[in-house]
Amino acid sequence: MNPDTIKFDEKGLVPAIIQDAETLEVLTLAYMNKESLGKTVETGETWFYSRSRQELWHKGATSGNTQAVVSIKYDCDQDALLVLVNPQGPACHTGAVSCFSDGLTERNTELSDLQILATLEKVILEREKERPEGAYTTYLFEKGVDKILKKVGEEAAEVIIAAKNRDHEELKWEAADLLYHLQVLLVEQNLPFKEVLKTLKERHK
Repeated sequence: MNPDTIKFDEKGLVPAIIQDAETLEVLTLAYMNKESLGKTVETGETWFYSRSRQELWHKGATSGNTQAVVSIKYDCDQDALLVLVNPQGPACHTGAVSCFSDGLTERNTELSDLQILATLEKVILEREKERPEGAYTTYLFEKGVDKILKKVGEEAAEVIIAAKNRDHEELKWEAADLLYHLQVLLVEQNLPFKEVLKTLKERHK
């Protein structure tokens, strides 16, 4: 990508929308100048221009929450960027996954198919770390990998039974239970769900 293609404003900046390449969740809106855009292209990680500090900053340089660039696109007017990334941690300085956590309206609060999987993994990770008393996920982690494996096996068997019975309602519930327990197992094994998705993508190629 040639930075000369982009139309920067009178201050030499262009807005950049940062989006999770896997879940498609919008993570943040930042600004780039020609130099930070060039560094982003060169290093494969996001660099921005801070309007308040008036200097370049490398996302995650101090927090470790870097963003590996998957692709950079520009709009039809060439004056805005869409940067798809694989984030290595929260995008927001508050610790939230996305800077867009609050809303003016909530007419449609449903998460996308991939977002709900990412949200589920995030909740399980929090349960594994905080171990809130009385939570079922806490119970699984405290019992250990053998209990988790047993539940994965049980849920897989129940999925088979539901499918054999041609019971779509039962199959829906049992499949959801299997996905949940599988995610618990992946967290216990310290294997990010994105690695599973990456394997599926590689097989698709």
